[in-house]
Amino acid sequence: MKKDKQFSIRISEQDLETIRRKAAQAHMTQSDYVTACCLRKRIVILDGLKEVLRQQKAIGNNLNQLAVLANMGKVQFANLDAATQAFAKINTALRELQEGGAVKSQSSIS
Repeated sequence: MKKDKQFSIRISEQDLETIRRKAAQAHMTQSDYVTACCLRKRIVILDGLKEVLRQQKAIGNNLNQLAVLANMGKVQFANLDAATQAFAKINTALRELQEGGAVKSQSSIS
């Protein structure tokens, strides 16, 4: 959406700093953050997602390496119990993030 209009308000230094901090936490511009808050859009910050995705990528890389070795005939059998357990932990962590276990939700600027 084109942003071609300007809207000015007067607020205290403390409120401005709070808006700046919350916008930074949400990885949003101040303009986008204030607009979202005023339009009652839900702002969700997922803490810990980078670590979960890193672990998931590592498991994927390991599975790819096993697939290559299997295709070359160098591996006939692989015990994937540890990988299955690690993947289950990642799925649990993702589910908790999705359900709000480690989610910080900002729905107002107060």
